[in-house]
Amino acid sequence: MNARFESKVVLITGASSGIGAAVARRVAAEGAAVALGARGKEAGDRVAEEIRAAGGRAVFVPTDVTVAEEVARLTQTALDEFGRLDAAFNNAGAVGAFGPIQDIDENAWRAELELNLTGVYHGLRYQVPAILGSGGGAILNNASNLGVVGMGSVAPYVAAKHGVVGLTRAVALETAQQGVRVNALVSGAVDTPAFRASMGATPEGEAQVAALHPVGRISRPEEIASLCAYLLSDEASFVTGAAMAVDGGFTAQ
Repeated sequence: MNARFESKVVLITGASSGIGAAVARRVAAEGAAVALGARGKEAGDRVAEEIRAAGGRAVFVPTDVTVAEEVARLTQTALDEFGRLDAAFNNAGAVGAFGPIQDIDENAWRAELELNLTGVYHGLRYQVPAILGSGGGAILNNASNLGVVGMGSVAPYVAAKHGVVGLTRAVALETAQQGVRVNALVSGAVDTPAFRASMGATPEGEAQVAALHPVGRISRPEEIASLCAYLLSDEASFVTGAAMAVDGGFTAQ
């Protein structure tokens, strides 16, 4: 690993497993101090301890991104512990409401948008000033492939993730001349605990999802982390307002 994150501080939500944990390990291995947030304290503490055991710097803060005060606390902890904030990955999100739109009640609709869209707003609200205070940097928002294409039976999630792409582009334009880059991640299916507990719970389910991707498989979290690390680094200094796909060709169809 190179040291392109040496002296940098990176904040990551949804960091207790899957893509978030993979990105935390990747940027920490490249020199970053990481402030990790997630709902699951035990799993989050394990990721932070793993990074510290490998010689890295990490702090974990239990964080529900639907609660503004908890996102503010995570951001402030990064500043208090490490003195600055250079980059953030708003990764927390999940599919919670399934079925045709007429069967989705208002509570399920609101909960889906709160987690997957408002949670990103909360992150941006606190991260942008902190990163500006450090002289600039990068923010990456996880929009998934359903941020740019549609799919039936998960309409609230699709709506929220499309909103993430729009929010990303709007804030990218607001901050473009202030040194803060904001991009959206468009990822295909990933082999995460959440995937294994849902669509990938059976060989048949995994095969069905894999077949949706032209490459014929789902990705490993480390493959997604490679693009995330690039977009969060200074190497992507001319990339902002983009929805970047790492999806095995899913959105090319």
